[in-house]
Amino acid sequence: MPDNATWASPVADAQYSQGLETGTGGFIGQIYGGLSGYSLCVTLFLLLVAYDQFKYVWNKGNIVGPAWKMPFFGPFLSSVYPKMDEYKAKWASGDLSCVSVFHKFVIIASSRDMARKVFNSPAFVKPCVVDVAYKLLRPVNWVFLDGRAHVDYRKGLNGLFTRQALETYLPGQEEVYDKYFAKFVDISQTENNGKPIPYMPVFRELMCAVSCRTFVGHYMSDAAVKKIADDFYKITAALELVNFPIIIPFTRTYYGKKAADMVLHEFSICAAKSKARMAAGGDTTCIMDGWVKSMLDSESYRQKIAKGVKVDDSEKPTVLLRIFSDFEIAMTVLTFLFASQDATSSASTWLFQLMADRPEILDRVREENLAVRDGDRDQKLTIDVLEKMPYTRAVVKETLRYRPPVIMVPYMAKKAFPVSETYTAPKGSMVIPSVWPALHDPEVYPAPDTFDPERWISGDAEKAVKNWLVFGTGPHYCLGQTYAQLNLMTMIGKASMQLNWEHHVTPRSEDIKVFATIFPMDDCPLVFSKRD
Repeated sequence: MPDNATWASPVADAQYSQGLETGTGGFIGQIYGGLSGYSLCVTLFLLLVAYDQFKYVWNKGNIVGPAWKMPFFGPFLSSVYPKMDEYKAKWASGDLSCVSVFHKFVIIASSRDMARKVFNSPAFVKPCVVDVAYKLLRPVNWVFLDGRAHVDYRKGLNGLFTRQALETYLPGQEEVYDKYFAKFVDISQTENNGKPIPYMPVFRELMCAVSCRTFVGHYMSDAAVKKIADDFYKITAALELVNFPIIIPFTRTYYGKKAADMVLHEFSICAAKSKARMAAGGDTTCIMDGWVKSMLDSESYRQKIAKGVKVDDSEKPTVLLRIFSDFEIAMTVLTFLFASQDATSSASTWLFQLMADRPEILDRVREENLAVRDGDRDQKLTIDVLEKMPYTRAVVKETLRYRPPVIMVPYMAKKAFPVSETYTAPKGSMVIPSVWPALHDPEVYPAPDTFDPERWISGDAEKAVKNWLVFGTGPHYCLGQTYAQLNLMTMIGKASMQLNWEHHVTPRSEDIKVFATIFPMDDCPLVFSKRD
């Protein structure tokens, strides 16, 4: 054997081995590693799809719903662009039905009894809004409080909607209606030469102005009211059920947050002004004044007690309140506006359209309003006068039944919720009681798709209290339900005295557009003129 010969394998040579790793093993390893990464991604994706599908089927249980969901997205597009016919089909499919969009599992309670059970189960559910709502309305807002904290908060707000309080707000509301009714005529006759234009956006501005005047009085300028009216739809768009759960620049949630910040800033300024004025002994002219006065009265009572001053029981406030900060007051008033703006805009739009299309009903409203005003159509309204208008009230109630502004109200299951004997909603799911089916039940409201105010006078509609879900029921019922109805009576009553209007009927006038609330698909083209 030669001197330089060896029994060792060439691979044992360090230099040769290193070259082989680099030249062959490294190259093959790269290909193998690439294939492994790709395979891993595909496998992970398929596992996620399978999990998403399994979770949907498991949550669905035995209730009505698609047999499977489109992976991750679900019926995303139909949720972004909702159609009334699709909602009706879902309601007709069963007492309980479901869909799943992104990570949200949604249960729809269609029947009256199922809807009422959700409304009346605070131990299992709480009002739910989309994820971004906490950023827009703020996480410490009173509407997100639950249980005792929510009840205690409502006690301080209930007094703002009593009969006596509502009387206080009437002059301000009439002032706004007088101004805007003149504007309606100017828009129709001067700006558009008597040609019809869609009035839904104008009604939104009107109802925003009425709400702001009722909530914050004259503490807010007309320019600020106009800005809020113009931008509020951005808040509505950001709070739709299907939206980005985070705020991404230049999306609907981004613009909604900017609009909400602007509204909160304006309301905070109003709160500071109200505190200064009420502390100086000013009269109560709006909801904010009434609430601030209650705070100041409570603080005065506590200070007297702390100093040992004897105070007669009659001087003790009904509800003792703390002094809320300007921003806390602003957050609360924003929720009032959020609850009223879209709903009253919807109701007012349908009211004007329905009256124009049914002149015989409008004539009866005019006759009644003129009679209670003793023949003086400019006479100012009081609660006593409004309560002498049974037919006008019936027209408003029938409008709210026939075209309920809010067709469903989202709740979230705080824990497993036995909705029925055979189905339990999983914790974290969205449970939505529907309002429309109960208000269009033919066994309760004969010919439910016919607009008939007479059912509230000579019929049995008033007895159907369990079906009257326009303002919800249970611990989270709408605080302003009496205010809302009296406000709409004031509006249509005054309009009947001061205005004539014609509806330009289109093929889409009776079709329903869903945008948080419901509107005519053509946005209600009208022409207004002054009534002689």
